[in-house]
Amino acid sequence: MPKNSKVVKRELDDEVIESVKDLLSNEDSSDDAFKKSELMVDDQEEKDVDVEEGSDAEDERPAWNSKLQYILAQVGFSVGLGNVWRFPYLCQKNGGGAYLVPYLILLLIIGIPLFFLELAVGQRIRRGSIGVWNYISPKLGGIGFASCVVCFFVALYYNVIIGWSLFYFSQSFQHPLPWDQCPLVKNASHTFVEPECEKSSATTYYWYREALNISSSLSESGGLNWKMTICLLAAWVMVCLAMIKGIQSSGKIMYFSSLFPYVVLLCFLIRGLLLNGSVDGIRHMFTPKLEIMLEPKVWREAATQVFFALGLGFGGVIAFSSYNKRDNNCHFDAVLVSFINFFTSVLATLVVFAVLGFKANIINEKCVIQNSEKILKLLKMGNLSQDMIPHHINFSSITAEDYNLVYDIIQKVKEEEFDSLGLKSCQIEDELNKAVQGTGLAFIAFTEAMTHFPASPFWSVMFFLMLVNLGLGSMFGTIEGIITPIVDTFKVRKEILTVICCLVAFFIGLIFVQRSGNYFVTMFDDYSATLPLLIVVILENVAVIRIYGIDKFVEDLKDMLGFSPSQYYYYMWKYVSPFVLSCLLVASIVQMGLSPPGYNAWIEDTAMEEFHSYPTWAMIICISLMVLAILPVPIVFIVRRCNLIDDSSGSLASVSYKRGRIIKEPVNLEGDNTSLIHGKSPSEVPSPNFGKNIYRKQTGSPTLDTAPNGRYGIGYLMADMPDMPESDL
Repeated sequence: MPKNSKVVKRELDDEVIESVKDLLSNEDSSDDAFKKSELMVDDQEEKDVDVEEGSDAEDERPAWNSKLQYILAQVGFSVGLGNVWRFPYLCQKNGGGAYLVPYLILLLIIGIPLFFLELAVGQRIRRGSIGVWNYISPKLGGIGFASCVVCFFVALYYNVIIGWSLFYFSQSFQHPLPWDQCPLVKNASHTFVEPECEKSSATTYYWYREALNISSSLSESGGLNWKMTICLLAAWVMVCLAMIKGIQSSGKIMYFSSLFPYVVLLCFLIRGLLLNGSVDGIRHMFTPKLEIMLEPKVWREAATQVFFALGLGFGGVIAFSSYNKRDNNCHFDAVLVSFINFFTSVLATLVVFAVLGFKANIINEKCVIQNSEKILKLLKMGNLSQDMIPHHINFSSITAEDYNLVYDIIQKVKEEEFDSLGLKSCQIEDELNKAVQGTGLAFIAFTEAMTHFPASPFWSVMFFLMLVNLGLGSMFGTIEGIITPIVDTFKVRKEILTVICCLVAFFIGLIFVQRSGNYFVTMFDDYSATLPLLIVVILENVAVIRIYGIDKFVEDLKDMLGFSPSQYYYYMWKYVSPFVLSCLLVASIVQMGLSPPGYNAWIEDTAMEEFHSYPTWAMIICISLMVLAILPVPIVFIVRRCNLIDDSSGSLASVSYKRGRIIKEPVNLEGDNTSLIHGKSPSEVPSPNFGKNIYRKQTGSPTLDTAPNGRYGIGYLMADMPDMPESDL
């Protein structure tokens, strides 16, 4: 990405003899936009002044108030709900502490290099995702549009989760908590426990019935859930107010939204470690199962988590870094944010397993008491002999170890009749092995554990406020990935675009706050982002390394950073990362093909989840989500390849993109009759003559870059003439 310059003096060849006025006279007289285009030439005779693109126009581009604000924004975007409710689940499911090994390896292979790449291109070009990839090659501009579409899809349902958290937050200011016990139902004759709650649990019932009021299938809409509709509106109002001034408003909020979750996690960790059974949970987490680590599925899931944890492909990373100074050390930022993200995941996992260990201990104690009572009944009935019970066992205050001793003895003595006795093994490990993730972890398992905390409303308020802040931090980056590229490309007012975007997203998001809305959230989460984002990041890698050129990119990094990046990145970008990403894409497609497309529906009568296959219309939606997300890439390529759009009309002409250059036009002089070349009179400045065809192909230029973007393309001409020194107007 060569530096751009608006102030330069050129040595023109003998062929360039006519004046600028002669050139203008050969063009359409009706083309005011071209006539009002402006070339700036410096007064100095012998010295080329290399001014970075944007020295004047880009002065108006917002900038971060401080490096800390920028780091907090990137951390807030990358550290999200997945760190709290996805990473602990994967760690538990895939070998405990052993899972950290493949995760760290893949973080070094694809995470940090690709995160560094996105930071670098955003900072160097100072545009959003659309502008960045147009800059490298207009035919690859669809990559940016695809990122915007994926961001929009994700924002639709991600803010619904923030709405759920707001609902639980609002319900936490009461004691006891409303999900502490099952509700009682009264009829004319007597009072009884709600059957749906009795068959499941208080927190499960509250989530499915009180909060979501969920229907029994995707096809059964059930109408809007007004409580969640109001919460969704509140979530979008918060996002809109925070983003309406861009980073000038959201940047200040980052100090709270990014730092507060760490305060809460540390408080929960300290409190959790003081709870009975927390050590059992943490020990269970860090006990490595090395045999599981060798399974391909573990590496695929670790790679997917690394990929999404850093927000690669969304455009938010590029958008945030585009507000940086050119000489910012983005390599340091990439390593710092990546490891902050990793250690946040580990911290969240410690908290989750400490609390789940406490919960498992409580459930295990209840199990011991219930089964001890069964043993006493069996002893009284004569089904069991008192001789088989060790003398030191006291059933009135029996421990878990003593119960398991009795259980093993009875199992050996009554081997044939044992199943009919109805006794259960009460092991903490069995409870900890019940893998829970996502909403099941946050709104059921964790919520249930907090009901046993002293001062449970306080901890509930803190927990759900933390979830709101984690969600908002990610939403800011996601919305920035939509707003910044569109503002840069189409020059619309950011305030108006932000309000319109939030309004449209809210009204589309109403499908997620129906009684069947949770099933649509699952559908969008499974199909709207995974494959499209993998394709987007693969194309990003190809665009920079193959189309633009890795050697040129490394030179640009050296120019920005003041030092050459390690050769490690060269080989990662050129060979390893594309290979690993391609394998991950193939593995994800295979996994999607092998897994039956469907969802878990909540059945009220049985108070259990039941797997349902998607109906035909839902499958069409799933396929459409993936197709619509990636469709901009081939469309833009075909449009550019076949020159189907005349870019001189419409807002696309306001910024003309070319590999290595950005030329802004038109500049409205409003009737200024002075010379178009400032600093010299027309007679003093040699003017170009381009002949009949003003577009001139650069010798040896790649096929992807031969078509100029804009009708007259004066910027391309001046930049692409092979006999001129490489610079910009």
